[in-house]
Amino acid sequence: MEIQGKVKMIGETQTFGSNGFRKREIVVTTEEQYPQHIMVEFVQDKTDLLNSYQVGQSVKISINLRGREWTNPQGEVKYFNSIQGWRIENLQVAEQGAGQIPPAPPVEAFQPADNLNEEDHDDLPF
Repeated sequence: MEIQGKVKMIGETQTFGSNGFRKREIVVTTEEQYPQHIMVEFVQDKTDLLNSYQVGQSVKISINLRGREWTNPQGEVKYFNSIQGWRIENLQVAEQGAGQIPPAPPVEAFQPADNLNEEDHDDLPF
């Protein structure tokens, strides 16, 4: 699954527990009729993926939906969902390159055709 939008907020990396679990959150505002502010968390080594992004950039984030069950001290079972990112792409770079024609090689890169024989032809219909 993917989410597209503009970066609204990028949090600092948080470390939890003695095992060094790391988490970093980003909020993306979708660009649709009714914009949504979607919080996505990146965990462990994926937290570093957010280092090169800034507020206001257009991004596409590949996500997984995660769910877990928790029993509180009173014995009640609760369910929690999270959106976990695993890849992020800068859409502004893709948009800038989309309208451009790829560069052509210089004229010197082509060999001249100097031995043309007009009588040689093939049987192709076009």
